[in-house]
Amino acid sequence: MTNDRTTRGFDQRTRLETARETLLSAVDPLERTVSVPLAEADSRVLAEPVTATRAVPNEPRAAMDGYAVRASDTVGASDRSPTRLRPADEVGPGAAERVHTGSALPDGANAVVMIEHVERTDADISVREAVAEGENVRPTGEDVAADQHLFDRGHRLQPADLGLLRAVGRDTVTVYDRPTVEVVPTGEELVRDDPGRGETVETNGLTISRYVRRWGGEPRYRDVVTDDAAAIRAAIERGRDADAIVTTGGSSVGERDIVPDVVSEIGSVLVHGVAVKPGYPVAMGMVDSTPILLLPGYPVSCLVNAVQFLRPLVARLGHMSPDPHPTTLATLARKLPSEPGVRTFARVRLDTTDDPPEAVPVRAGGASVLSSVALADGWVVVPEAREGIEAGTEVAVEHWGWSP
Repeated sequence: MTNDRTTRGFDQRTRLETARETLLSAVDPLERTVSVPLAEADSRVLAEPVTATRAVPNEPRAAMDGYAVRASDTVGASDRSPTRLRPADEVGPGAAERVHTGSALPDGANAVVMIEHVERTDADISVREAVAEGENVRPTGEDVAADQHLFDRGHRLQPADLGLLRAVGRDTVTVYDRPTVEVVPTGEELVRDDPGRGETVETNGLTISRYVRRWGGEPRYRDVVTDDAAAIRAAIERGRDADAIVTTGGSSVGERDIVPDVVSEIGSVLVHGVAVKPGYPVAMGMVDSTPILLLPGYPVSCLVNAVQFLRPLVARLGHMSPDPHPTTLATLARKLPSEPGVRTFARVRLDTTDDPPEAVPVRAGGASVLSSVALADGWVVVPEAREGIEAGTEVAVEHWGWSP
């Protein structure tokens, strides 16, 4: 442990955007690809362009319930002068065949008379409206033509896309592999089970690993590692086959906060200390070509920095563009204080009894209070240049419980 860091603390802190760009510029998107069935391809990113292997529809189809006919047989048909055709199981001169919406158009037919414009008797069919060739017919390839380009490489698949791919004859797609993220909680006081005296239940690793999956990564949630340099070094070494490593806890400047020093010994620390509240002690570095993110141990600080750094890191590795944060405009119920020069993430709950809703601060401090996250709807971001936000101001509440 370096005395310099423990005595000076975070007298200099990197701006959030600068720290994020430093981390992201140190890594490249992954080039590993896998072939997956369509049922497993939701939200996956295509690694190659996709074209249609067959047309949709693949043959002419009835667009309405009615009778398939030859259009020329209906010329002059009207309410006053209906044309009489005979019902048949195939279409020919003077014959009509019953069809339903989506049915294949029978051979010999080139139009469909809507059921509303037909009267049926045992002997014949009275057509009261003429139809043109192709009327009420979906032609081959009306939706998608054979060999039509559908999606570019890098497109993130949505459920409707999967339906289209199935329709054009695809059963599998080639996508970029999900980034694997090694999640290592640290702290000698942490336990997975019921806590004894002086012990705390481990929650950060569980929370972060579930968010990694939401954000499109593949988490590897490891056992707690105690505050011992050799144990932490071994845990990091074990995780170097992952695409990214995340530690929780041990990133600050206390005597037991030794994770930054371990990373410095086996790799490099790119940033340590960011102008963000809560969460000053976040750090990021590289161990060979593997990025490592050191998240603070306080739950709120851990979550804030995971959203700001881990989410875009997973997105970059996985060829994804993070969606904008979903927000709700609300009126601030009470003043939000903040420290100038620091970006503050203030937890709020939404009172929707009014229109517009009211953003009620849960608490601005208390980075260790996990319930303040679970009981809040999101946070209000106070920019570095502002010294708080006055009550009554319209604010954007960013929701954190989204999927990408």
